[in-house]
Amino acid sequence: MQIDSFPDTIITINGEEYLYFGGTSYLGMATHPEFQQLLAENIKKWGTFYGSSRNANVKLSVYDKAEQLFAQQIEAEASAIVSSGTLAGKLTTDYLSKSINAFFHYPKTHPAVLVSDSLPLFVDGKLHSKLRDNCPEEVVITADAILSLEVSPTSFDFLRQISPAKKITLLVDESHSLGIVGKDGKGIFSSIPTERLHRKIGISSLGKAVGLSGGIIASDAPFIDALKEEALFVSSSGASPAYLETYLQAQHIYTAQRQKLQENLNFLYAELIQTKELKFTDNYPVVYSNNDTIFAMLLECKMVITNFKYPTYNNNMNRIVITANHTKEQLKKLINSLNKYYDK
Repeated sequence: MQIDSFPDTIITINGEEYLYFGGTSYLGMATHPEFQQLLAENIKKWGTFYGSSRNANVKLSVYDKAEQLFAQQIEAEASAIVSSGTLAGKLTTDYLSKSINAFFHYPKTHPAVLVSDSLPLFVDGKLHSKLRDNCPEEVVITADAILSLEVSPTSFDFLRQISPAKKITLLVDESHSLGIVGKDGKGIFSSIPTERLHRKIGISSLGKAVGLSGGIIASDAPFIDALKEEALFVSSSGASPAYLETYLQAQHIYTAQRQKLQENLNFLYAELIQTKELKFTDNYPVVYSNNDTIFAMLLECKMVITNFKYPTYNNNMNRIVITANHTKEQLKKLINSLNKYYDK
């Protein structure tokens, strides 16, 4: 189905209105009037885009300011902002691949942080044997902060099972957690234990909860400094400076939107029936269903959810997304439809 405007909480299809419970604009920033007004003003200051290398002789001050704020919020030593989350992943994995040959990935890890010869972290339910042997080597482990079809952060307890002979770099994709998970939306980066790690790296798209065009990499300062000297970083244009200036000015909006989102999640959690076919919590804005008929049922009720074949899924994904912009009336319609459907 194609639409002709941004899908907030209501979309129009063939002249008819539907409630929309899909997408990734968890905080509703894309259509927030004050946020849009700030962005419009900053476009006048910074232009629509700045197509120049970050390492050019003329540098824009807003990049350093935004990177410092993100690093502070994520609780990392430093950060680097690039033009997309996918570029953040590729830049990081390409750099690591120059000196490290052994890559392992958590099940259903996002393609942005997968390398072609990466090995599965688990085989038949057990940690890969190469991570348990006593052969000294550097390894990279990639994982999503919140895995596909999950609504709680990934457990990194498996790190304790890895042989002490291994020098571990952990690369975590926070695209679906940054801005909405953890205190003040800082994500899970700071909560991951470091006693078994040589290095911890977080990457994320900024185009989801944060509502910006761009991507970010967070880690220790020497690693970020080295990335900024890489040919891929030097030869790429930076993220839009107007968006970054807006982020610096809009912290009060993010705080208010997170509060609205939490109120919506509390309401949903209190009213929606618990069933094995629905997976949800009161701390994450997604409800997953393992019932392939739910999309058609909700569509009949004039509601649209995310439903498509994703590269790391065996079947179509049925993903119900709650945002800060949904009203209690809209949520009540969703809840009533689901409760009626599952209470047959």
